[in-house]
Amino acid sequence: MPATIEQRCEAKGLRMTGQRRVIAQVLEGSLDHPDVEELYARASGQDPNISIATVYRTVKLFEEAGILEKLEFGDGRARYEDAERDHHDHLIDMQTGEVIEFVDPEIEALQDRIAEKLGYRLMGHRLELYGVPTRK
Repeated sequence: MPATIEQRCEAKGLRMTGQRRVIAQVLEGSLDHPDVEELYARASGQDPNISIATVYRTVKLFEEAGILEKLEFGDGRARYEDAERDHHDHLIDMQTGEVIEFVDPEIEALQDRIAEKLGYRLMGHRLELYGVPTRK
């Protein structure tokens, strides 16, 4: 499977305009979970001719093609991340909205055991934890 978002779009036969390439590159360089408004701000910084409508259409296209994963953390904002990233779970800070990615082998093993106990083989999961900091 091609490595970059742009390469995966091309491999899936998506027509890649210059603006779509900019949006793909912005997504590729994002270390956070941007929403469309954040993507627009970043992409329009590289190409001032990009409209927010173009970003909305492109994100929808990438999501439908399985390139992006849409995340909804209950704050009314759809956020996005690369669908091909390594598996991880999320802890959402309810005060700041910060999204912390983590992997915990004990949680992974527990989920597998629960599925097996119930007569299933786990094929995937999504875990989102919501909390507030305990330290000041």
